[in-house]
Amino acid sequence: MRKINNRLISWASIIDDKTLEQAKLTASMPFIYPHLALMPDAHLGKGATVGSVIPSDGAVIPAAVSVDIGCGMIAVRTQFERADLLDRSLEPLRQGIEKAVPVSAGVYNTDITDTAAIRIRELDETRGIDTAERLAPNWRSQLGTLGSGNHFIEITLDEQDRVWCFLHSGSRGVGNKIAQHHIKVAKDLCKRWWIDLPDPDLAYLVEGVPEFGDYIRDLHWAQRIAYLNREEMMDRVIDALSDFTGKPVEAQEQINCHHNYTERERHFGKEVWLSRKGAIDAAKGVGGLIPGSMGTASYVVEGKGYAPSLNSSPHGAGRVHSRRSARKTFTVEQLREAMAGIEYRDTDAFIDEIPAAYKDIDVVIDDAADLVEVKHTLHQIVNVKGD
Repeated sequence: MRKINNRLISWASIIDDKTLEQAKLTASMPFIYPHLALMPDAHLGKGATVGSVIPSDGAVIPAAVSVDIGCGMIAVRTQFERADLLDRSLEPLRQGIEKAVPVSAGVYNTDITDTAAIRIRELDETRGIDTAERLAPNWRSQLGTLGSGNHFIEITLDEQDRVWCFLHSGSRGVGNKIAQHHIKVAKDLCKRWWIDLPDPDLAYLVEGVPEFGDYIRDLHWAQRIAYLNREEMMDRVIDALSDFTGKPVEAQEQINCHHNYTERERHFGKEVWLSRKGAIDAAKGVGGLIPGSMGTASYVVEGKGYAPSLNSSPHGAGRVHSRRSARKTFTVEQLREAMAGIEYRDTDAFIDEIPAAYKDIDVVIDDAADLVEVKHTLHQIVNVKGD
């Protein structure tokens, strides 16, 4: 832990100057209380740094929640072990998952499953549905789809060779449109109120005005679809695994957690709006997931409730190369080398997701030693991503 100033505390041993300066700007906002906590995986983001925990008194910065509202992870430990899977090619399992879960940007469901229909009915009855309908009327076909970028589905083995299903995704296009809408609203209001901002993407909404209530309502709807989206995809992954093994899957343990979201929490004696942008809830005893990049380890953790970190921990490895920089720096041959022994779709579309484009996940976990306890270490044997 390093105290940068009275408003900013950092747990990142690997951090560049631009990221640190961005975090300082966010921490300087007048409503931050008591301080911004910078996680070990911190890197540049839109407006606020990815890997920020931002407690605000009486205001929320929409861009500091992220445009992928509710993005997070879900993991399920099954009854299967290494021997149940590794006596044959895993390519059919990967292809089965890719058939069950639509992947890649702009690829949606053509048929709604029974489980998706149940989840859609819940969302239809949740406050915020009117905004979702107006901004993205095709949101129903997005439920149960993966998208692209750093989102993934994996079949992994833990330290006892037990099989886990693990995936990372968010609120898809509908969440992005909701976020972009409210970011614009916040910018327009700050201009109207003659508020001088250190960065336009730090535009905020003040508690008590109608636009603030609208944002919180729509934010919570988007967080819910992200959560249910992960559940729906996991159901499909489990079905694909069952088809591959010829046996029903028994879920032994499950964790589903956001890492881009805002909730009302109490910290240092005050109720605040706590925005975790690239961070997970690490309150004492709370289970969490910290994935690495393609080809590296991921971790199942339990929160220690460390007050200075605002009961938070990192959400992943954190980028050290932008996507453009990664594509200029690395080759498909280097990606193949990094993915040796892992069943994945061999394509140069994933060069920007090569492990070397990210921080060393083991360093991130070491930096988080005061924040979480590692319960399981997972190594992937199947990786599914979208273009």
